[in-house]
Amino acid sequence: MRQRQVSQGARRAREFEAFVAGAAGRLLHAATLLTAEPPEDNPRARRLLTHALAHTYACWDRLRGEDPYDRARQYLATRFARAAWHQYGALGRSRPHPDSALAGLAPQERLILVLRLYEGVAEEQTAALLGLPVDRVRSICDRATTSLLHPARDRPSPVIGAKVAPS
Repeated sequence: MRQRQVSQGARRAREFEAFVAGAAGRLLHAATLLTAEPPEDNPRARRLLTHALAHTYACWDRLRGEDPYDRARQYLATRFARAAWHQYGALGRSRPHPDSALAGLAPQERLILVLRLYEGVAEEQTAALLGLPVDRVRSICDRATTSLLHPARDRPSPVIGAKVAPS
């Protein structure tokens, strides 16, 4: 009996290690987008990833054919949403890194944009995960996309390919 438990534990650990090797990079990138931190200095994103992976490992044996990546992503998203709600209020804004492309978006806008565009989660699934109507998810995603593509005029747009005049 003891030998079988040890064998199952070792198998579980190997399976989880293989999952982490394949999924951790993408999950960390998603968490970094959510927190709007720079990739080289992202302690909040790393903390989110650690919690999501720990939760996934804790329920590894109960997945029964469920996609572990989907489970980890769901936990990452809900933990981010909960933290943003508690820290900044429903409509509050986090204080992301000012150089982040997503810095001007509210946490909910970043969350929906990352789930929909980066992760490719359907509107219906995103709405169910966040407890919002599908139309609300669609409008928030559209507004966030518009904000990114057409920044406010009060902020200077970066000049791409500009040539500096010789002095």
